[in-house]
Amino acid sequence: MATWDDVRKIALALPEATEKPSYDALPAWRVKDKLFGWERPLRKSDLAALGDTAPQGPILGARVPDLGAKEALLADRPDIYFTIPHLTGYPAVLVRLDRITIDELTELLTEAWLCRAPKRLAREFLE
Repeated sequence: MATWDDVRKIALALPEATEKPSYDALPAWRVKDKLFGWERPLRKSDLAALGDTAPQGPILGARVPDLGAKEALLADRPDIYFTIPHLTGYPAVLVRLDRITIDELTELLTEAWLCRAPKRLAREFLE
């Protein structure tokens, strides 16, 4: 349902957000140089770990506030959110971009931005 253009539009509408390629030259969005969203295609090790459940299509990585939030998303919406061994113990989820609604994507990216933005900037945004 969502596209990379949607991700870009939503992410860059957040205060002081920038788009800067990640270390592997894929699109990534940051606030004050802290990563909050990124394109994350599956690698060989991911495909091996996921097996037949490996999704096809575009995949977005997004920060979440903590591991509890991650587990909640994974449990509540396994059709949209998933993880890989590489992200074990890390507060981030992977998102099947072609299955998430624009409203849910907006909420996810806003939360990702909030957990990475400086406290002052986040507070100003919420006010």
